[in-house]
Amino acid sequence: MKISVKFNINKEADFAKELRLRVNNYFKDNNISKKADLSMKIKTVFMILLYFVPFALMLTGVVSSLWLVLLMWFLMGFGMSGIGLSIMHDANHGSYSSNKNVNNILGFLLNFAGGYHKNWKIQHNVLHHSYTNVEGYDQDIANPVMRFSPSVKLRKLHRFQAYYASFFYGIMTLYWFLAKDFIQLYDYHKKDLLSTQNLTFGKALFFILFHKLWYAALTLILPIILSDLPWWQVVIGFSLMEFICGLMLAYIFQPAHVIEETSFFLPDANGEIDSNPVVHQLRTTANFANNSIFFSWFIGGLNFQIEHHLFPNICHTHYKKLSPIVKQVALEYGFPYHSHKTFYGALSSHFSLLHKLGTGKI
Repeated sequence: MKISVKFNINKEADFAKELRLRVNNYFKDNNISKKADLSMKIKTVFMILLYFVPFALMLTGVVSSLWLVLLMWFLMGFGMSGIGLSIMHDANHGSYSSNKNVNNILGFLLNFAGGYHKNWKIQHNVLHHSYTNVEGYDQDIANPVMRFSPSVKLRKLHRFQAYYASFFYGIMTLYWFLAKDFIQLYDYHKKDLLSTQNLTFGKALFFILFHKLWYAALTLILPIILSDLPWWQVVIGFSLMEFICGLMLAYIFQPAHVIEETSFFLPDANGEIDSNPVVHQLRTTANFANNSIFFSWFIGGLNFQIEHHLFPNICHTHYKKLSPIVKQVALEYGFPYHSHKTFYGALSSHFSLLHKLGTGKI
C-alpha cells in the first residue's frame, strides 16, 4: 500500500511562487549560503560535548558519587536533546551542509539517542512534512494513548490525557529505543516506504538490531562494567537521561502543530486535500518565543517551525531572518501566520487543546 494523498498544487500557486522568490532573493542579495554558518558549527561542537563529556567523566571515574553521576546523566539528557533538535534534525533534512557525507555523518548521531536515523527520515521527512496534521498519514499525531486530532475516536482514557501526557512524552525516547523502530519498520514495509531510503525489510531489520545493541552496550553495559555504582543506579541515571530528552523533544514539537490555532485535515473520498501544500503548512504549523535568543539557539530554531516546514532544506540559523519575509507574504495573500509570543503561551495552548480533545469538546 502506497501513500496516495494529493494536494492541489495549482491552487494558490501564485503565493507559493512569490514566497520562494522573496526567500531566494534574501540569500542572493546578501550573498550567503542556505547551509550552516559558523555559529551552527560552534553549536554542533557544544552539543556533542554536552553529551559525551559527562559520559566520559563517568566512565573514567573522575565523577563517581551517586549524585554527581546523576548530574552527569541529567546533562547528557540535555545534550541528547540538543543533538536531536540542533544537529541531527538539520543534517537529516540535508540542510546542514551541501556535502551529503557531512549530512550523513551528523544525521547518524540520532543513533546515539537510541533511534534509527533512516526510520526517522521516513516518519519525519516523508510523512510528517508532507502530510502535516493529516489524520492517518502524519505519524506525529498518531498515538495509541493520546487523541491529538478531532477525527480520532474519543475513548474514556482520553479524558485525562492533559494530565498524563507529560509522562508519556518523557518515556518517548525510551519507547523509541525499545519498540518504536521495530513497529515502524513493519508499518513502512507494508506501505512500501522503505524504498525511499533504499532499504529492504531484512536490511533495515539488521541495521536496527545492530544499532540498538551497540547503543545498549555503550550507554548501559559499559557504565555498569566501568562504574563502581550498582547496576540499578546506572539504570536510574540512564532512565533520567531518556526522560529529560523525551520531554524536551515533545515539548518543542507538539506546540508547533497540536495547538488550538492550527488546523487538522482528512483527505476526501478521492484521497485529495483542496489546498496548495505550501498554504497547508501555514494552516497546520505555528511559531513561538521568536524573540528568545538563547531558547531559539538551544532548540535548533524549531520555534520558527513555520519557516522550517516551508523551507526544510535551509539551515535553521537563518530562520529568524526569514520569519519577517514569510509573515509579510502570508499576510499580503490573506493566509494565517500562527505565532505565540512565549513558549509558555504555546505550551498552554497545546495542553488546552489536549483537554478539549480529551473531554469531547472538539
